[in-house]
Amino acid sequence: MAEILVLVDHVDGEVKKVTLELLTLANRLGEAAAVWVGPGYENARDRLGEYGAGKVYVAADEELTSYVVAPKAALLAQLVNERSPAAVLVAATAEGKEIAGRLAVKTGSGVLTDVVDVTDGFVAEHSIFGGGIIAHAKVKTGTPIIAVRPNSVAPEPNAAAPAEEQVTVALSDADKAARIVEKVVQEKGERPDLTEAAIVVSGGRGVGGADNFSIIEALADSLGGAVGASRAATDAGWYPHSFQVGQTGKTVSPQLYIAVGISGAIQHRAGMQTSKTIVAINKDPEAPIFELVDFGIVGDLFQVAPQLTEEITKRR
Repeated sequence: MAEILVLVDHVDGEVKKVTLELLTLANRLGEAAAVWVGPGYENARDRLGEYGAGKVYVAADEELTSYVVAPKAALLAQLVNERSPAAVLVAATAEGKEIAGRLAVKTGSGVLTDVVDVTDGFVAEHSIFGGGIIAHAKVKTGTPIIAVRPNSVAPEPNAAAPAEEQVTVALSDADKAARIVEKVVQEKGERPDLTEAAIVVSGGRGVGGADNFSIIEALADSLGGAVGASRAATDAGWYPHSFQVGQTGKTVSPQLYIAVGISGAIQHRAGMQTSKTIVAINKDPEAPIFELVDFGIVGDLFQVAPQLTEEITKRR
């Protein structure tokens, strides 16, 4: 079977969930070959093997992580030229999509972004316009470069003993144009990362203020989920912008998405429309969000959300 390159998304050797999703998808289409950039591989070897990485290209040179995204694109371009893989899969994060674009230019290939599934023949599926349209696309030129949206594929263990190959890449002056001069580690709470969470509870304009977001947090915590917010809520200063879900915020695709006090404008829908199950709580029965949901509750969020939290807590 053809080899499919998967760029590993990791932080200091800790593999992110989206990489496991990409490995699962790659093994459905061919043979998954992970591409590791930077130090820390020793801590991740077993994890990659557990999810089906039959081969790992290891570029452990710390210099490759001293610059922004160009070195990763250069390494992938070299592997594409040398190994002729059937496709390259990356995470559709801000960094992943930039790498995909640079790689496409370097290799003269087509690129597809925000993909939610890939079928035989590398036909990519996109969910667009608030989930109202499902589009399919295929790369016609070069090696398909595909950026897959996190949480689009359920990761499946597929134990393998990865064959390891050490690789190096010579960086050009252009690759070194943007150097990382400082890294600030954001304090991580007990809640899962928003873009990787299986359950997300988001609050919107209807929450009414920053203090009331404690209701959203309590519901999320009862479910073991992450907290999100609409653009209206973050613009009002009720919740940090880093938690914004939407076209100009983060894209999420959890198993369960609960929208509390969110009207459902297209800007917000673009960031959560591929969630597997969507529940909305809103006092306005005409709110656009109800066009999208699997389950809708018309009611006062200040009554419904606490009752829901209480019932969930009882059953845990």
